Amino acid sequence: MAYLAILLCGLLLAFGPTPLCADSATTKTWRLVSEMTEAERALFDPRIETPRDPQQPNLPAERYPFEPPYTAEEMGYRAMEFSHSPRWSCNLIDVTGALTAQGNLRTSKMYSPIFYVPNATDHYGLAGELYGTRPGDPTRKITGQNIFPPEDLGNQMVLVQYRAGGDAAARWDMYAYSPALRRVRRQPPPRRGDKLAQGAESFDDIFGRDPWEFSWQLLGADTLHQTVRFPNTRPLVTLAEPDGTLREAPTNQIRMMGEGYPFYAADGGVACWVVEARVRDEWLPNYYAPRIIYWLDQHYFYPLRIEQYDRDGNLIFVETRLAKLHNQAMGDKGYGILFNHYWDVTLDYMRYSVHDAHETRQWTAQDRDVFFNPGVLPRVWFFAPLKSQSEVVTPEQYFLRPLLEREKFPASRKIALSPELEAKIHAQETAGHLVFQE
Repeated sequence: MAYLAILLCGLLLAFGPTPLCADSATTKTWRLVSEMTEAERALFDPRIETPRDPQQPNLPAERYPFEPPYTAEEMGYRAMEFSHSPRWSCNLIDVTGALTAQGNLRTSKMYSPIFYVPNATDHYGLAGELYGTRPGDPTRKITGQNIFPPEDLGNQMVLVQYRAGGDAAARWDMYAYSPALRRVRRQPPPRRGDKLAQGAESFDDIFGRDPWEFSWQLLGADTLHQTVRFPNTRPLVTLAEPDGTLREAPTNQIRMMGEGYPFYAADGGVACWVVEARVRDEWLPNYYAPRIIYWLDQHYFYPLRIEQYDRDGNLIFVETRLAKLHNQAMGDKGYGILFNHYWDVTLDYMRYSVHDAHETRQWTAQDRDVFFNPGVLPRVWFFAPLKSQSEVVTPEQYFLRPLLEREKFPASRKIALSPELEAKIHAQETAGHLVFQE
């Protein structure tokens, strides 16, 4: 009977005139461009066409990272600084967990040394990629080493990412090694919309998109108060430092942009630009996510929420993030993932990622030649191992689905869910944690 009541509430949400169980905010936080404050308008340049770089016509003439006021396109470029995979050289342990709609949980841990190639030039971060590399040049080299679950121990891979454009044929090269096979195998190059193994996210979600592949429009402004949402069944999370120190952090005290972010509102909210990206078919014909909406913090342009829509205009995917200033030497461009959460809305399939025990590291020339080369894989060297205890242990402690906040920008956001999924969302919001049904 309880489930029937929940299902009825879901039906009312989907079809009824009065959504009794909606997750609407009590105070309007969002504003269209015409409603933005004078201070916000002073930072926004409404031009669509701007002068282009004579050497690279796909780039604006103004040098990245630009000066205010910002066009919507320039906001898009700034946002691409912050891909899931950091744009600097580092060590980290990537802890992930995937949860099916039925409540089946699978956790994995991968040690992930990263060599960001532009760091070896005179430029850093995205600027190094834009001005220090050419199409076809390598931009990232990652050696992934599985350490959990036990049956995956020793499985390894090397991934090399290349700058797209021009005559560059491949975006990634991948090499995999399994102790059972005792050989390195080169993998078929993945397509950009391909999902990671047991992941809700695509390769583009991990490694970033090129901003010139999209046209950009500012929808308005908003203030976010929640992104990644911990359940009431998980009051503490254990986080690790690179030296092996572990600390327990209350989950209700983890802030969206970390502790040092100076621009929180009095109530803890983060003021955001809300920017829409529409794919340019001449760059990406038949792209799987032709329209993407980003919530970017108004000062550094860090993406805190990302929504993807299909060709019919339906919401298909939501990514939310909790950030941390991992690389202080890079200033406001040193923010990166602490937690992020992916939700494939079409399958009600979720996956989280924690970048734990993060340390910046400048790899020596010898390190680069040895550690980021497929030839090192059969040696199974864990050359800088890290430890983490940040994983979700049970499905009941898994992250909540993101808030939908349907009232925001309704003309640009089409959200149509099945009654069954609406019922699950209502049950989750009522209980404060995920609810599973036989």
